[in-house]
Amino acid sequence: MIGFGETTTRCSAAGCTGPAEWRINWRNPRIHTTDRVKVWLSCDTHRAHLTGYLSSRGFPVVITPVDVAAASVPDIA
Repeated sequence: MIGFGETTTRCSAAGCTGPAEWRINWRNPRIHTTDRVKVWLSCDTHRAHLTGYLSSRGFPVVITPVDVAAASVPDIA
């Protein structure tokens, strides 16, 4: 996310300073309704890794470009 003095968004992967290109919109279905959206940002390199991490825990995920917000994250079909 943009921190003090920053003008670009950065990838949420640990140690990555690359620019974010994707929003990984997700939620924990055990405690949140579909309209509660949490967001991790990702560069192209870490998109699959971060998405896989969340998906392997049963969290539904919706990927959007960094400038497009998701209004909800539906249950996994």
